[in-house]
Amino acid sequence: MLGIELKYDEKGLIPAIVQDHTNGQVLMMAYMDEESLKRTLESGKTWFYSRGRQEYWLKGETSGNVQTVKDIRYDCDADTLLVLVEQKGAACHTGHYSCFYRDQAGREVEPPVFERQTAAGTENYSILSELRAVISQRKVNPPEGSYTGYLFEKGLDKILKKVGEETAEVIIAAKNPDPGELVYETADLLYHLLVLLEEKQVDLSLIMRELQNRR
Repeated sequence: MLGIELKYDEKGLIPAIVQDHTNGQVLMMAYMDEESLKRTLESGKTWFYSRGRQEYWLKGETSGNVQTVKDIRYDCDADTLLVLVEQKGAACHTGHYSCFYRDQAGREVEPPVFERQTAAGTENYSILSELRAVISQRKVNPPEGSYTGYLFEKGLDKILKKVGEETAEVIIAAKNPDPGELVYETADLLYHLLVLLEEKQVDLSLIMRELQNRR
């Protein structure tokens, strides 16, 4: 199915590492067999085989956090798959963006830092994907007192009003000689824009792709 004979284990399974195609972050690891791989290729969504339940499962079928497949690769030994996806919401059932959110001591840590080299130096944009994942989770299951949940509850008009207000704040801050105020207000605007994108179900990767096309 992939143009090569894959090497499944004695139970007919092969490990599948799932990676965010926009920033390279490893999201999860599960197992596929020939049937689940076939379903994945045919549907464009990730299907896996549960060793515990001994059944097939579609990622995001109950949570809505589906993975749209962008590419599937295999390693040099053809015994491990790398599945590049567009992740909707959190990949982990705990609500974390990635299943790999703990260090060797068991402490919760920030996702691995993915950086991009530019002429000006090293810049990190992975926080945008992380923040978008948190916003998506807040929409589905808002904690008590969540401001993000409040915005989604009030709806599109409220979100648009906040985007307009924050845009005006950025303009005012830009007139201030202190760049710190501009940084603060720009962060507010970016957050509210991400809320708007989630409300309209526009994936952040589409914005990044549009910017790349314009470059």
